[in-house]
Amino acid sequence: MNRLDRLTAILIQLQSKKIVKAEEIADRFEISLRTVYRDVKSLMEAGVPIGSQAGTGYFIVDGYHLPPVMFSQEEASAMMMAGKLVERMTDQSVRVAFEGALMKIKSVLNEAQKDHLEILQDHIEVLRPSTNLPAQSGNFLTDLQKAVAGKQVVQLNYFSNQNELTQREVEPIGLFYYSAAWHLIAWCRLRNGFRDFRSDRIKELKQTGTTFEPRSISTMQEYFNSLQQANAEMKTAIVLFDKKEAMYINNSRHYFGFVSEEQLEGQVRMKFLTADLSMMARWLLSYGRGVEIEGSEELKSILQSLVEELQEHYLRLTHK
Repeated sequence: MNRLDRLTAILIQLQSKKIVKAEEIADRFEISLRTVYRDVKSLMEAGVPIGSQAGTGYFIVDGYHLPPVMFSQEEASAMMMAGKLVERMTDQSVRVAFEGALMKIKSVLNEAQKDHLEILQDHIEVLRPSTNLPAQSGNFLTDLQKAVAGKQVVQLNYFSNQNELTQREVEPIGLFYYSAAWHLIAWCRLRNGFRDFRSDRIKELKQTGTTFEPRSISTMQEYFNSLQQANAEMKTAIVLFDKKEAMYINNSRHYFGFVSEEQLEGQVRMKFLTADLSMMARWLLSYGRGVEIEGSEELKSILQSLVEELQEHYLRLTHK
């Protein structure tokens, strides 16, 4: 990237958030901090009103905006592909918002770029995995995003794992996607603890009009690290896969709460966090001898019961 393009990209980055650290700019463009300082100085000398806060970062003075940004063909293509994922992995509220944003992007493209996207549109598809997990439903993701960002207390009518409808007020912390669904992490005032709520189990969501002060766990990663202690519904499973089996599960493992993996000699150790050991056991059963359970007696017991049921079933068939 030449310097002129980098200066333009830095200006766009400065407009993308309230405060941008010099380290963020340096990491993005793989340049030194000295180069960042020099580039920012050049922008200021060109008349761009850039302010700075010692030890914090740079910001654009309110009221300054670039003229409409033109997208490259690669950027527009990336947005179109993201739209395919949004269509399959979010709810109606997000899909409508993204379609509006994509329409604005297409409006500033030239004819060749529009033709390029039209061709790609019919040749790229995201297929829903063939599992018995429910598709994302409801229309709450946009409201949940607002509640997370605004630290707003919301009231949920929510179906528990036992399919019981409960009403509770929660303090939303964040959203993350696993096991084919979006999950809201929040402090539940009913249970007096952090809980994981599947968004497709929310029947109704109401704004309470009140805000909350963040609790000790302030980030998604901190919550994820303490998920086992904070939410009794989530259980840890450590599974050893033979390497010849592990190569076939790169996609399916994410639908059962995959967290991390460790390469061993001849095996791969994988860690999972799941609320449904029974469903996970049925998935693991398909890998036969290529799987070994480590550190979850409950999961071992479920697998053993499934094997015994199968054995009894086929023994009965052979003696007919």
